[in-house]
Amino acid sequence: MSKIEIQKIVEKMDLKNLTPDVGLADKYVEVPDINRPALQLTGFFDHFDAERVQIIGYVEYTFLEQMDAATKSHVYETLLAYKIPCIIFCRALRPDQELLEKAKELDVPIFSTEMKTSAFTAELIRWLNVQLAPCISIHGVLVDVYGVGVLIMGESGIGKSEAALELVRRGHRLVSDDVVEIRKVSDDTLVGTAPDVTKHFIELRGIGIVDVKMLYGVQSVRETQNIELVITLEDWDREKKYDRLGMEEQYTEFLGNKVVCHQLPIRPGRNLSIIVETAAINYRQKKMGYNAAEELYKRVQRNLTKK
Repeated sequence: MSKIEIQKIVEKMDLKNLTPDVGLADKYVEVPDINRPALQLTGFFDHFDAERVQIIGYVEYTFLEQMDAATKSHVYETLLAYKIPCIIFCRALRPDQELLEKAKELDVPIFSTEMKTSAFTAELIRWLNVQLAPCISIHGVLVDVYGVGVLIMGESGIGKSEAALELVRRGHRLVSDDVVEIRKVSDDTLVGTAPDVTKHFIELRGIGIVDVKMLYGVQSVRETQNIELVITLEDWDREKKYDRLGMEEQYTEFLGNKVVCHQLPIRPGRNLSIIVETAAINYRQKKMGYNAAEELYKRVQRNLTKK
């Protein structure tokens, strides 16, 4: 099961640690959801999502301020006994000393942020969905071409990296070379990233490792990109029939999500970068409602009807 260290959440969301004596080394979050424990503060703990990050906003904070000391103490003990991952107070609200002391005793970290509750909640859920999404690693190259995430696949040495480098020189942006980490953030969206070790590097046989960011500047790279189009490079086979019209879309599947896929045969003289650019533009046209193959078919039909 995917999980993320609470320490990373603290760094990403710029949280202030209100319980520095509570260690974070062995604490993780495993679900990309949050919980605002409004009902729990009234004493109702049935169906309590204790594995989620607990968020205290202005409404919950005001309710706590109005509770009598005995009831508040009982709620604190019950809430913290569930071994929740952490509690985060929004709007720079400050929890009372009793909660901080009990949290220290029961080894539950408490944090604070200056962000408003709704904005903080939305950003945290978005980030956790990406970090905790199902993930696979595949051999390929991911490039942002005119805003379309194009995943170039094929056998080792067939020319994927060379095509990516030429695309970068033409103004497009590299996401990852050699290894692409694919995360399923929703039933419709796959996000590709590069492993930290190989980020911004391209391997060119005969030359070696090239740092794209240093050579072409920060405008030549991206950290993440949605994968919308797959182009599979393969050696030209004279006996194989290739699609010449594109009337029907072909798909490949990653983590249960289907992505449009083109089989691109390679032979001397074919300019891969221009073909990839054209495929990306054609994909955008189809998304906007225009299909060149269907338009050609209609013209042929109209011509036959006239004759």
